[in-house]
Amino acid sequence: MKKILALTLCLVMLVPVLAGCGKIKPTDDDKGAEIPVYLTDPVFNLDPAFAYLDDGAVEILQMVFEGLYTLDAKGKPREAMCNGYKTFTDRDGNFVCEFSLNETKWSDGRYVTAGDFVYAWKRILEPGFSSPAASLLFDIKNARACKNGDVTIDDLGVVAIETRVLQVTFERKIDIEQFIMVTASPALVPLYEDKVNRQENWASSYVTMATNGAYFVKLFTPGSDSLVLERNIHYYRDAEKARFLDTKVKPYRINIHFNTPEEALAEYNKGEIVLNSNLALSARSSASGVETLETLSTHTYVFNTRKAPFDNADVRKALSLAIDRDELVKQIVYAEASEGIIPTGVFDTSKKTSFRENGGKLISTKADMTEAKKLAKGADVTEFTLTIREGDVIAATVAEYAVKQWKQLGFDVTVVTKGFTRADENEYEQYNDDYTDAYLAGDFDVIATDSTMLSTYAFADLACFAKPFSGGALDLASGNYDPVTHVSGYDNKEYDELIEKAFAEKDASKRSKLLHRAEEMLCEDMPVAPLFTYDNVYAVSKDLKKFKTTYYGGMTFVKSKLKNYEDYKETNK
Repeated sequence: MKKILALTLCLVMLVPVLAGCGKIKPTDDDKGAEIPVYLTDPVFNLDPAFAYLDDGAVEILQMVFEGLYTLDAKGKPREAMCNGYKTFTDRDGNFVCEFSLNETKWSDGRYVTAGDFVYAWKRILEPGFSSPAASLLFDIKNARACKNGDVTIDDLGVVAIETRVLQVTFERKIDIEQFIMVTASPALVPLYEDKVNRQENWASSYVTMATNGAYFVKLFTPGSDSLVLERNIHYYRDAEKARFLDTKVKPYRINIHFNTPEEALAEYNKGEIVLNSNLALSARSSASGVETLETLSTHTYVFNTRKAPFDNADVRKALSLAIDRDELVKQIVYAEASEGIIPTGVFDTSKKTSFRENGGKLISTKADMTEAKKLAKGADVTEFTLTIREGDVIAATVAEYAVKQWKQLGFDVTVVTKGFTRADENEYEQYNDDYTDAYLAGDFDVIATDSTMLSTYAFADLACFAKPFSGGALDLASGNYDPVTHVSGYDNKEYDELIEKAFAEKDASKRSKLLHRAEEMLCEDMPVAPLFTYDNVYAVSKDLKKFKTTYYGGMTFVKSKLKNYEDYKETNK
């Protein structure tokens, strides 16, 4: 009898323990793990349309927005918002694709609809909006005409025929599998029209943002030392039927620290954060037990060819030749020296092979100061500025090296940092992204960008240098609707014609050859100088399990588990 009673007491005492191992209920005080991480330098702008300029923003946006498709770790498209599609030819002979959407909600509880995709895609194609992602959509009926202001945006061949059915009509029959890959671009996620239209700087404040991904932005203020993502309780969850909050998303919060890399390393060594990405430069040469992940982001110098001395192609070549990319990689450690405009990881048009490998080495990774000095003699201006993003540690390190090298060519270069300023003209605490504003306006001499590929195909990232495909904003006030150049000012009719041929070419192999020739021409004219492609290097605690990486080089924590997570909660410190 005593044994039975003792066993009964033990079982009673175990009930709370076992209950604590179950799923998180809406009424639970404990919502789940809060995962503290260091991922990137501070970000100022979370607008998907401009994320291609900031690899850190791309990392965060992949956790809070979800498009039709996503890419797995090998670059294969996987259904996200889309749960299937069908293609057909309509009565007018147009090739049409209808995408069916899953049922889910924005972070404020409103259903995500096909109309949200229509709005986001139309926004990119508005004549007055600047985004190189526009050419990703140029296969769509009237897309180019909309961008050029020749027809109204309502003539675009994208409509929501039902709440969760997106119909896309194309100019011609296309490779639908390739278009599906395009829809996985971070620039083509749906947007909440009421939020975006209400405030110009809507993506600089958590108060004015709504997202449709696994997480929403709980706290975000440019210049602060952290950004907090919290579980989107509406993410693929019917609140009336689902009993638990963590059915789709396990962790409650992702606490992203914005320290310096050195401070983040110290926090990781103390056990205060469980993932330390973007490892401090000072620790890279001796680092052990770290993982590396290729990204699609290239540190690139963009020359303003509208200004002297950058209107001289020889000077641009000289500035590029003076930079020893192999030496930079030694300093950065986890990077790949650029051998062309397009990095490894981007697929070729003709087959699922690397565009870079097929294109070969177009840029010398070794400096050639002798040739650079010869070419630099044609410069009629010897003073200029190099603009970098505020808080970007690697950009500052590279700029210091570039200034030293360019001084040997006779140039006096001043480094200028651009961050953010508060936008006081609206009712919310919002901020202007001064760096992005300067880039889009061409307000720079040379500007350093972390250019993330718009897609895993090379076309858009090469086409944006052609005037008809730049995606630049037209000057609507003047009534002059002529296409505008790439932000570099690069203007080459032969190049424009080459991209036109590539766009029109249906044969994949022939199109590939045209795009490789386009890349060769860019490397000859050098309106931009790609320096190296980043590798994401990170250390992860043994307490953190089941986090995944993305093809763009980011992290995802949707199914992650954190051992002893109570010890890591920010509220406990």
